[in-house]
Amino acid sequence: MKKDITFNDVLEIVDSLPDNQRETLIEIVKHRLIEERRDKLAQSIKEAKEEYAKGEVRKGSIDNLMREISKWKQMGC
Repeated sequence: MKKDITFNDVLEIVDSLPDNQRETLIEIVKHRLIEERRDKLAQSIKEAKEEYAKGEVRKGSIDNLMREISKWKQMGC
């Protein structure tokens, strides 16, 4: 059976590491977060391009967008 590890457990484990390993861990986590954000952005761009190709997007000004948002808010959406 796998033991659940709490956030506090992780912090205690990290605190027990030597300084150089903690610094390496920080760099690894930072790079993973950057890659994750990059992947999410790439996926969002891909989806936007697909929607555009299918004609599922509308063009308009910022004012038009704000009016549309206001309408949706008034409808309770």
